[in-house]
Amino acid sequence: MNKRLQFFLAIIVLVCFSGKVKGQHQYPSPLVLDMVHHNPGEAPYRTVYNDPAVIKEMGYNGKVYFLFESPALAITWESVDKDILPKGSEDRIWVDAKAEQIKKMHAQCKAEGMAIYAMSDLVLFPKRLIKKYHIEDTFGDPNRPLTEKFIRAQINEMFDQFPDLDGLVVRIGETYLHDAPFHQGAIQDKTSADKTIIPLMHILKEEICIKRDKQLIFRTWNAFDRNESTYMKMSNAIEPHKNLIISIKQCEGDFHRARPFSKLIGQGRHPQIIEVQAAREYEGKGAYPNYIANGVIEGFEEHANMPETEIKSIREFVETTPDLYAGIWTWSRGGGWEGPYIKNEMWCDLNAWVMAQWAQNTTQREAFIFNRYATERLNLKGDDVAKFRALCLLSAEAVIRGRNTVQNDISDVWWTRDQGIGWPAAAKDAEGQKRNLAQKDESVLKWQEIVALAKSITWQDEATKEHAIGSAEYGLRLYEIYRALVYMSDAESKGDLEGVKHWIKIYDKAWANYNKLPEEYTNVASLYTQDYKRHIKHNANDKVNALRSQN
Repeated sequence: MNKRLQFFLAIIVLVCFSGKVKGQHQYPSPLVLDMVHHNPGEAPYRTVYNDPAVIKEMGYNGKVYFLFESPALAITWESVDKDILPKGSEDRIWVDAKAEQIKKMHAQCKAEGMAIYAMSDLVLFPKRLIKKYHIEDTFGDPNRPLTEKFIRAQINEMFDQFPDLDGLVVRIGETYLHDAPFHQGAIQDKTSADKTIIPLMHILKEEICIKRDKQLIFRTWNAFDRNESTYMKMSNAIEPHKNLIISIKQCEGDFHRARPFSKLIGQGRHPQIIEVQAAREYEGKGAYPNYIANGVIEGFEEHANMPETEIKSIREFVETTPDLYAGIWTWSRGGGWEGPYIKNEMWCDLNAWVMAQWAQNTTQREAFIFNRYATERLNLKGDDVAKFRALCLLSAEAVIRGRNTVQNDISDVWWTRDQGIGWPAAAKDAEGQKRNLAQKDESVLKWQEIVALAKSITWQDEATKEHAIGSAEYGLRLYEIYRALVYMSDAESKGDLEGVKHWIKIYDKAWANYNKLPEEYTNVASLYTQDYKRHIKHNANDKVNALRSQN
């Protein structure tokens, strides 16, 4: 064989084994993505997870940039009309500054060899464009010719002006404009497969997946995340494509415990990536121990009684429909609004690290990965590894019992969230209310055990020790407030005035004890506040004060 032929054969072999030739994109498989969900309208989180190098070391192969870091806010629209964002205008200055910020972020990510994704709301256009073309009442309809034209132009400019972008994560369930002063968003019939979901997906698939050979991750959240018939209509109408992925939370609705496992997971024809919140917004945001990776991977206890034929964990999803598994993407930080604000990221780091490690190789047992975290990242030894394991598993049991019940007896799962506490409604029936009260007692007992375990472990340094014990105390004292309110609500519903008085005293004592935390532990998260009312229907402390006046 002559040398020239040998050379060409070597090139062919190299191309075959690399799986990539010029002009084609080679995406990681599975995708292991992370996103920091900054609080809308606030300064971005200062967190190690903003650094692509940090999350790469944790096992991630891509980063999702948040809504207000999306190129959708940073394109010039000059391909449509140079007067949309004229140079020198306030709008254009803001957009250009946003573009520079995003390009620096992308450069950091690319330097680490990480895939780059941007989450974007649709439909989102500059206010000037909407006004100039008189589409104020129609631009939220993807079936309108002008809307379709502008969506296609928007996608083209995003990938032209930000060539490092590997794909878009698209949502239509909500539109946040808190940090987008010159843009306007809307979507019509967001839950309709025929009117919105399918037409929009056709446009996005054609422009992103086919024309650009880039990836589209389409989120089901708040649009078709709980309706199986809508999901299947979409799945049947949209031909699968190697670059099209559907994103689904592991539970129905938002990230609440006791909610049903998503009936959409493992259904249809399209690969699915599972969303997991590591610092859960309804459960302290990392302020106290709350280990959810075990439940997500192996199954939460509230799903144990599901029919054998139904998927009830991510492991079962991967094992029963491996061809649909596209990966995991975590929110290492964020979700919701305002606080608590944490100073130490250990509890969300545990969830994110375990999820990332498992997502790469789903044959691993969660317990094996957990023990690696304990030994490799916390430097725990001997019996302390088992104690830490017990502490973390207890935290999952304590959280569901303290906020709801294992049987999902409390329908208003929103009664406490972010840094606020609302008035807890009774369970749906007498038997459920009996469980509700009993499980609040169980929760406090479990939190007491968690504190004892935290104090018994030999931690690697004083800072870790103080945080572990202080955050465990944070959980105990907060859930003592929860218990007092649930019992007080029960007494009030029964007309038991003496019971109300009794639990008001316990409530006041619990708050006083909770408010001492920053004096005792300098590294605890910011505290829940009695006056917090954002997205809470009935503030608990207002109700308690009203009950005081009646007694």
